[in-house]
Amino acid sequence: MSQNASQPIEKENPMGQSILLFVFSMVLFLGAIYSLTFLTLENTWPMAVCLVLFGLAFWIPQTILGRSNSAGES
Repeated sequence: MSQNASQPIEKENPMGQSILLFVFSMVLFLGAIYSLTFLTLENTWPMAVCLVLFGLAFWIPQTILGRSNSAGES
């Protein structure tokens, strides 16, 4: 074991930051779903907005914030 029993386990990030990132991602995701309420056969822009918001909701946390490779690391 590389960690001493008297030392506390370090957290990856504070809980407040995790909650903020979760809320931000959920707002983007729910905004993508909400944009589909305006979708019609004549107006396809809401689908474009949906795809962009949906992509950002997953791309920002995984790529920019680097959370995709943090699970399972010690």
